[in-house]
Amino acid sequence: MRRAVIVQAKRTAIGKKGGILKDFPPEKLIAPVIQELVQNLPCPVDDILLGNAIGPGGNLARLSSLASGQDISTPGVTIDRQCGSGLEAIRLACHLIQGGAGDIFIAGGVESCSQSPFEGRARFSPENIGDPDMGIAADQTAQKYGITRKMQDEYALLSYQRALDALEKGYVHEEIISSQGLPPIDESPNPRINYHRLLKRLSPCFNKNGTITMGNCCGINDGAAAVLVMSEAKAIELGYRPVLRFVDSAVTGVDPNHPITGAVSAISSLLKKCDLTVQDIDLIELNEAFAAKAVLISRELSIPYEKINPKGGAIASGHPYGASGAILVTRLFYEVQRSLTKYCLSVIGIGGGMGVSMLWEYPQ
Repeated sequence: MRRAVIVQAKRTAIGKKGGILKDFPPEKLIAPVIQELVQNLPCPVDDILLGNAIGPGGNLARLSSLASGQDISTPGVTIDRQCGSGLEAIRLACHLIQGGAGDIFIAGGVESCSQSPFEGRARFSPENIGDPDMGIAADQTAQKYGITRKMQDEYALLSYQRALDALEKGYVHEEIISSQGLPPIDESPNPRINYHRLLKRLSPCFNKNGTITMGNCCGINDGAAAVLVMSEAKAIELGYRPVLRFVDSAVTGVDPNHPITGAVSAISSLLKKCDLTVQDIDLIELNEAFAAKAVLISRELSIPYEKINPKGGAIASGHPYGASGAILVTRLFYEVQRSLTKYCLSVIGIGGGMGVSMLWEYPQ
């Protein structure tokens, strides 16, 4: 079988909506990432696949390809699976390689919430089924599964502490490009903030009697990330070192009223498909849009927190919707080289009630 491998991965810093990246439209956020990935590539890529969720519309991947200086012969396709779009782009690129549709792809995602032309979100689900906003839905799910405010705050504090530790040790700098005036560090993590005290002070932000606060869920953000995906044979031919080898993937649908359960469903489906158990997985990069999601996964699948987002996640650093899945894979790319894990997962739960998961192995 033709195997797909990740040989390079980069991202921008993650900015707050209206923050450090507010003046960069999506194509100017992702263009330097693309340039970084292809700078030593001796041949053109077969295609560029980019995820995007909230605009501005059009074929952003093609626009970004041209804006980054790629040859006009390099095509592009834009993918919308909402906040799973960046991971879906990478998933499709890997399957395209397996199917023989090409040998070299750039895949990832980009989002500028600051420059989105849309005031509200698109519908996730028909009203007769239920179409709650993500925060309200997460609150409902937390209540249904008995996930308390204390549980969520404890996980959120862990995410902040891990992100600050990764920042102090310089791990984050490996991932982030700093070119064309882009800032070199994520905007949100702040070592001067006492997050333990902050989490205790915050009030529920979606439901008056809910358990989700602005401290135990992600912010609204701008950012971009992408990876260079090749067939393993082409990577070796061109002198690249395969770091993540794609094994398989799963996409599932769940009740749109409880979309964070999509991550549980996607992990379970993928493990069953690959005849693996949770014990076989060394590392999971999860889009922790809500601490409730991480708590739910840990509890329902018996996954210890030690295996989930060891360098922090979206609660601490942010969630630029269409880019977030690609950020997960970028983090895995560097983390597996430090920890020398065998199997690892990237997983995301999605508005409208879906989940996407990808299984990777680290070539020994």
